Amino acid sequence: MENHEKKKDQLHWFVRLFTLGDRFDIKDFYDRLKKSTVEFIILVFGVTVSFGIEQQGGESDNRADAIENLENLREEVDKMIAYTDDYIEENKWVSEMYRKQYDRWELDNDSIFIDFQEDEDEPDGKYYFPPMAYYTNRNPFEPPRVNFDAIKLDGTFRLLPKEVGLEMTTIYDGTELKYLIENTTKIEERYVIQFVDRVGNKWVYDLDQVNLYDNNFWIKNRKYIQNDKLLHYNLFKRLELWEDQVTFQLKDYKNALVKSTKMLDSVLAVRESEFEFIWWVLNPKD
Repeated sequence: MENHEKKKDQLHWFVRLFTLGDRFDIKDFYDRLKKSTVEFIILVFGVTVSFGIEQQGGESDNRADAIENLENLREEVDKMIAYTDDYIEENKWVSEMYRKQYDRWELDNDSIFIDFQEDEDEPDGKYYFPPMAYYTNRNPFEPPRVNFDAIKLDGTFRLLPKEVGLEMTTIYDGTELKYLIENTTKIEERYVIQFVDRVGNKWVYDLDQVNLYDNNFWIKNRKYIQNDKLLHYNLFKRLELWEDQVTFQLKDYKNALVKSTKMLDSVLAVRESEFEFIWWVLNPKD
């Protein structure tokens, strides 16, 4: 018994690690090495997968949020198209009304500053009004643009191809839109201010009882107003802005919006056809 313990103590420490008996068994050694290696791989893989799933779970949630943001962006573009369509119609009838006023400016008729629209509630079925009384009305072009600002920094753009991202940036922040907004705000405001200054600094001193909303005021002072070259030129310039710039800018912007919807629809179709396996995004079309 003593000799047995002595021989076992003399075995190399590495051999003893894999030996149950007094002698080294090569088969037993490889069996134990294989078992230890498999257990080690399983342990490392398990820890790695657990960590990866936990980490990528957050990324998956972020990706789902990004897709939802794209869907919201797509809905907002539809609202922008509807807004632009309404604005195009408004710009059209306002331009036509004041074009009619400009073309009649030099006629020898006391009613040249009076227009009408059909109204069945009026005695003769027409409502008469002076268009120039509403000359100070403005409607700056400002389409709804909320979602784009919200997704600029949250990673949503990584789901968009470069050309689509550039197109959306043009739609929301492009030079064409800025010119359109400027024309319907600052530029148009200048003509309104000129008109207000003209009435307040000259008409009120030259005419009695200035009341722009009174039809009789425009009939009574027709010749005086006709001779106001500054007002006549002001109307000319504002019509030029509406007809030669804003009208075409609105059409171009509407076309760009429609183009962007097709791009977004294509991107969403691809993203929604993808599915995730652990942390890989798989596209069945690939």
